[in-house]
Amino acid sequence: MLFNYRLFSRVYYFLILLILITSGGTIGYMIIEEWDFADSFYMTIITMSTVGFGEVHELTIYGKLFTAFLIISSFGTFAYAITSITTYLVGGEYRQYFKEYKTMQELKKMNGHVIICGYGRVGMQVAQDLNAHGNEFIIIEQDEDIVMQEKDHSGFLFLYGDSTNDETLKNAGIESARAVITCLPKDADNTYVVLAAREFKRDILIVSRASYTSAVSKLRMAGANNVIMPDSLGGSHMASLIANPDVMEFLDIIRVQGYTGANIESIAFEELPEQMKGKTIQELDAEKITGVTIIGYRAPDGEYHINPKSDTVVAPNSRIFVLGSEDQIKNIVAHFHLKHK
Repeated sequence: MLFNYRLFSRVYYFLILLILITSGGTIGYMIIEEWDFADSFYMTIITMSTVGFGEVHELTIYGKLFTAFLIISSFGTFAYAITSITTYLVGGEYRQYFKEYKTMQELKKMNGHVIICGYGRVGMQVAQDLNAHGNEFIIIEQDEDIVMQEKDHSGFLFLYGDSTNDETLKNAGIESARAVITCLPKDADNTYVVLAAREFKRDILIVSRASYTSAVSKLRMAGANNVIMPDSLGGSHMASLIANPDVMEFLDIIRVQGYTGANIESIAFEELPEQMKGKTIQELDAEKITGVTIIGYRAPDGEYHINPKSDTVVAPNSRIFVLGSEDQIKNIVAHFHLKHK
């Protein structure tokens, strides 16, 4: 709801105070001066607004004291109202509130998106790579300064909140999301997010960051499909650049980043058109047509085969991996009419 209590609580407080003072002034004149409702209400309004009109009737000493008290009370209320409204306008709070409302409206339309928990160095890289591939995602970040700065700078969709809070995950659309990537710095927080995400949706894909080796098994037991240790992975990569520099440079070129160059793309059995299902690798090989090469095959039992044999049959629940340039990947998608992004 756009005009909810949380967003405009100060304004609501002001309206409630205004109603209370108006009611109190009207009742006060009716009791003290024994005026009727219309005269009491009118006297209250002209007193609160300080327009300078004359008194409705001659005031008694108690009426004058009550009027003085009413002026002081109403003046303080209007001063509070002006301060609140100025804070909304000058401080930019109202813009933030409407941005939150817009974010929630966009979230309602999202389906099959990715939830990124944490926008540190790892989360930032994840967001950039997903964006390069055209994936729809939402970032949960509890540092308000980062959210305010990056929301306008990066153009990504942010949700301010704590990823370890179940309500925040619900607001991020966990029940309609296809994957969760938790990049929080603490392993305990990542473990909780994994547990919560798996509880919300049993078949969701969960990728978690781990800072320590001891947390890897715990995260997998909690329900993470994949666990990545950025520091360990980075160290191994740096060592490999010394031990096998040519190999690592080649792998860096073909690493899936969404940039111009070579790419590895996976194609699921379900994405193939009906006439191509159940064919062998040789029959599916489109090297002569599109230039790509089938370099891998994942069998239905999860076993991977590098450079699969030409007579390997692509079975249900399997997946093939092709290597090619960005244009070649697009060509094979178009050639086979794949249901693929």
